[in-house]
Amino acid sequence: MGVLVVLVVAVGGFVGAPARFLVDRFVADRAEADFPLGTFLINISGAFLLGLLTGLDIAGHMPQLVKDLVGVGFCGAYTTFSTWSFETVRLLEEGEVLEALFNAFGSLAVGLVAAGGGIALGLVR
Repeated sequence: MGVLVVLVVAVGGFVGAPARFLVDRFVADRAEADFPLGTFLINISGAFLLGLLTGLDIAGHMPQLVKDLVGVGFCGAYTTFSTWSFETVRLLEEGEVLEALFNAFGSLAVGLVAAGGGIALGLVR
């Protein structure tokens, strides 16, 4: 692994982390709910984007540096397993069992569908 790859991943992460913060704040400012809708939308859109990159890669249309920049750097910093886990536990602690279950299993199910849709779209190109 060369220095260029590390720099490309760092640049992707440099953009992905603030993007996650800004999307979450944008959603939180508009949706008054206990459910962590911002994190949900971030993880679903990240799953779709990573699926799209995967489909494009399978179809032979994705340069390695773009995969590193967007797939590893941006998506790695943009999506967040730790926040999703924390928010699910928080919902359980607050007695919001249905919301916690939807956050846990709904995020997984919708994320898989989004990733599959992204792959399919990438393969069509």
